[in-house]
This record gives sequence, C-alpha cells and structure tokens, in this order.
Amino acid sequence: QVQLVESGGGLVQAGGSLRLSCAASGRTFGSYSMGWFRQAPGKEREFVAAISWNGFTTHYADSVKGRFTISRDGAKSTVYLQMNSLKPEDTAIYYCAARFSVQAATTEDLFDSWGQGTQVIVSS
Repeated sequence: QVQLVESGGGLVQAGGSLRLSCAASGRTFGSYSMGWFRQAPGKEREFVAAISWNGFTTHYADSVKGRFTISRDGAKSTVYLQMNSLKPEDTAIYYCAARFSVQAATTEDLFDSWGQGTQVIVSS
C-alpha cells in the first residue's frame, strides 16, 4: 500500500483560497489514481475530486465544480487540491485517497489507502 500525508488545511474567510497537498510514499505513485473526499461535522464522508494516474481525467462533485481543481505532480509523488471561492459549507476534514488503478473513481470503497485528513474551516 501507499502511505499518504495531507497538509495545507487551516482557517480561511469565505471567498478565500487554500491549497491542500497529499504526499505519497511506499509504492510507485504512477500506479495510482487519486482522490479527495471530505467529512463535515455530523455528516458522512463525501466525494470531492479525483484524478487518473496520468492526470488526463478528472472528476468533481457538483458542489465544487468551477471552484476546486485537482492536480498531481509525479516527480514529487504529490496530489493537490486547489480550493478557491471557499464557502462556509466547505468546512470539513479533507482526506486524500489512493486507488491502485489507472482509472479515476468517485466512490470511496474503490480506494485502497487513506490519509489521516486535514481540517479546513471556512468562516463567514
């Protein structure tokens, strides 16, 4: 399995931006498609964004389309989530996930490895 460590969370005002990072180690990063999920207080974890092994295919939840961008850097074995125009409803713990497949996926049970999460708080 691959080990994942997220960073970049924090407190930001509504309308602001954050960039989350997820550093992978342990196995060949290029063998994995990657995803971001989030869990708000009192809610179930939900899909946010996903990217295929080569970065050519991306998927987004409707709630973040046009505001969030997922990308990956193979040389750094890192996947990013650029979050713009943040809203209070984006407040959640954000989790990075890896899937041992070239295809991107949007359901969490298809992912093999998970990070510990990073907290994002958006104040109004």
